[in-house]
Amino acid sequence: MSTPEAEEASVHSASELLTAVVTNECSDLHLNVGTKPIVRRDGRLTSLSEHILRAADTQRIAQEILTERQWKELLEKGEVDLSISLSGVGRYRINAFRQKNGINLAIRVLSSRIPQMDSLGLPPIVHDFIGKHQGLILVTGPTGSGKSTTLAAMVDWINQTQSKHIITLEDPIEYIHSSKCGLIVQREIGRDTDSFSSGLRAALRQDPDVILVGEMRDLETIRTAITAAETGHLVLATLHTPDAPQTVDRVIDAFPTEQQRQIRIQLASVLIGVLSQRLIPRIDRNGRVLAMEIMVNTPAIGNLIRQEKIYQIKSVLQTSRNLGMQTMSSVLKQLAHEGIIHADTWKQYELSTGEAMS
Repeated sequence: MSTPEAEEASVHSASELLTAVVTNECSDLHLNVGTKPIVRRDGRLTSLSEHILRAADTQRIAQEILTERQWKELLEKGEVDLSISLSGVGRYRINAFRQKNGINLAIRVLSSRIPQMDSLGLPPIVHDFIGKHQGLILVTGPTGSGKSTTLAAMVDWINQTQSKHIITLEDPIEYIHSSKCGLIVQREIGRDTDSFSSGLRAALRQDPDVILVGEMRDLETIRTAITAAETGHLVLATLHTPDAPQTVDRVIDAFPTEQQRQIRIQLASVLIGVLSQRLIPRIDRNGRVLAMEIMVNTPAIGNLIRQEKIYQIKSVLQTSRNLGMQTMSSVLKQLAHEGIIHADTWKQYELSTGEAMS
């Protein structure tokens, strides 16, 4: 990265800050009152310059970025999400929000190039998942684990290889797709439709083959996504869950107790699989590597879902590698043994989850 001294004079305007974060190959930029501009590079936080941001600085930067309508929303609601493009530099996803000392901004750099599945290191079983004509595929993981990038690569593969009508619901739109073999329509929450649930209900009346739901945030969205998967659509969606068993639990627990038995039956029928991922800092070179737990909804998995035996799913993943399944622990162990990630990463994961090390 450039030295703090070199950056000091060039990071005071919004456009200069946004350019600097791209130039330094960072993924995120945090502008908080009372701190230096902070960037995330290869998963690690560091300061971009020595300049301490005042409330007046972050407010000015926010006003340079936001439209009049977005500024009004920020003042009224305390936060606003948006995406912007800076000509010749890149695209960004921005969350501006109020806090006790003023306005802060969290900015994510969006790639202008849609990544290919192979370049991301997605396992071959993912091709099988998105080759299905109907069902539900869940991509899960914590914030910043690359879920949107994985989904963009999956949608792009479908777009390139199948004559399908694809509708995406995103908050905000991160990757710009153009129609290739079929037709693709991208809708942004808050701009093109009020919410994921309303956009999803509308999508069912728009003759889609494939629906991407950027995030299943509420009961109505989850219910409609399952219905869409039941009625002949391929649905791709995300959840902020750490692994496959907790993903299944999260979906079922979203429903009232009296509805959960029926939802278990429906989920066991429509679920194609769960991809739970993390991005881990590499030690062999710069960058991060994708680690992914994979659950394939086989008859054995489906029976565990129906019979309320979710706690047994992990053992099925451990013994079903021949079917394309794998646990996060086994993937981290392999990456550590290959010298790609630090061995402590695997050990800490097993200690935090209670999985036995072998």
